[in-house]
Amino acid sequence: MPDDRAQDAKPRLSFLQIWNMCVGLFGVQIVWGLQNVNTSRIFQTLGANIDELAILWIAGPAAGLLIQPLIGYLSDRTWTPVGRRRPYILAGAILAALALFAMPNARSLWVASLMLWVLTASINIAMEPFRALVADTLPDEQRTTGFATQVFFIGVGAVFASALPWILSNSFGLSSVAEPGHLPRSVRWAFYIGGIGLLAAVGWTVFTTRERHELAPAVETAPHVIPSAEGAAALVRQGLFWIAGGAVVAASAFFAGWEREIYVVAGLAAIFGVAQLAAVALRRAGRESIGVLEIVEDILHMPLVLKRLAVVQFFTWFGLFAMWIYTTPAVAERHYGTADPASLAYNQGADWVGVLFAGYNGIAAIVALLLPLVTARIGRRHAHAICLLAGAAGLAGFVLIGDPAWLWLPAAAIGCAWAAILSLPYAMLSSAVPPSKTGVYMGIHNVFLVLPQLVAATVLGALVGHVFQGHAVYALALSAACFALAALCSLTIPRTVDIDA
Repeated sequence: MPDDRAQDAKPRLSFLQIWNMCVGLFGVQIVWGLQNVNTSRIFQTLGANIDELAILWIAGPAAGLLIQPLIGYLSDRTWTPVGRRRPYILAGAILAALALFAMPNARSLWVASLMLWVLTASINIAMEPFRALVADTLPDEQRTTGFATQVFFIGVGAVFASALPWILSNSFGLSSVAEPGHLPRSVRWAFYIGGIGLLAAVGWTVFTTRERHELAPAVETAPHVIPSAEGAAALVRQGLFWIAGGAVVAASAFFAGWEREIYVVAGLAAIFGVAQLAAVALRRAGRESIGVLEIVEDILHMPLVLKRLAVVQFFTWFGLFAMWIYTTPAVAERHYGTADPASLAYNQGADWVGVLFAGYNGIAAIVALLLPLVTARIGRRHAHAICLLAGAAGLAGFVLIGDPAWLWLPAAAIGCAWAAILSLPYAMLSSAVPPSKTGVYMGIHNVFLVLPQLVAATVLGALVGHVFQGHAVYALALSAACFALAALCSLTIPRTVDIDA
């Protein structure tokens, strides 16, 4: 059996090699940027109410919950002439580009929702292996640099995507206003250009990056820890808990008349519970290999660093999800005085949010280049906590600042947080997991990114619609509080993640 420590004695790569490896994330983030800025706009254009937005966004986290661990598991066990991560990166990019071409042409809410499912599932296929590719290829002392370089390209891609509708409208004369039920030409062409950019950037990485061939033997012999009798009993208890929880959520949705998308959350909970029971049953029946069900056993044995990160990521990504959904309607209502998505003022506000989102991603790209220097002095944990506190202050700024022209200040603070969110947790995690399990644990880590988004999709609609009386700006105040809690929880991560930071 290969020695994971020997495999982790990796040669240092040049700046150009790291650069080529990360270029593809420019294209991947074009997808996320277009989605984050324009999805609420698309849904409201097609008739969605403000309190329906959160549940319509459920496609993103639900797709991530299913896709990321599965792709991580499969890519850990794949080897082809072009490697084990790159085939998934390329396939996901092609599918996502097709979805980008289709989504802005949706003529009904259900079609737009379906396209969002396809888009997010496809881009998750491409996204997860990028994280594992850095961990596979770089030694620990270069991983913060590697993940920070990824954030640079993520930031540049998001700047391009977020500002693209505004640029097409103000520099190329494409209309930013359309008839009711139709998207402006500027938005439609932004999606078409984004699809082309995605394919070009991912193609650059796939065809200029080589994976380490010495990892190929590990594909078939990667060590896996089978649960003890106590571990199996824990899986049974947890499985029954998840099934019961799913049943309670489904029953509550039925009797209370909640949105039908709540059943997706209930179904995912029940499926996870059944998977845990199935894994135990197959082991007790003498099965040595249980295929993808090994993922639930890996969750049982995940390292302490990942357990602590899970708490940090819950508050972080709950706050991010609320920000992405409600920034456009919040700015339109508070700063432009309208909640009508067909009005010129609303679309001006939406375009300004696109510019602000471009701004925070641009700041993230710059801050990401500085993070390796910062973490070398104060460690990954403290750097992450400071950046999250900056993000909390930025989100609070959207609530407190009345002049939209000054919203670039809180957007810049959010950019500092975004740089850390997209790099430091992955750098901390990659130093705490065995190389032969990198893909699956990166996927499991991403489960802890999407679970809070599922919770947010379930509860935010009721909070904004009833508790906040339809005022979306208060959802941004909630986001600020979540970021502050995440910063405090960052300090509970074991100090070992600061070694070789």
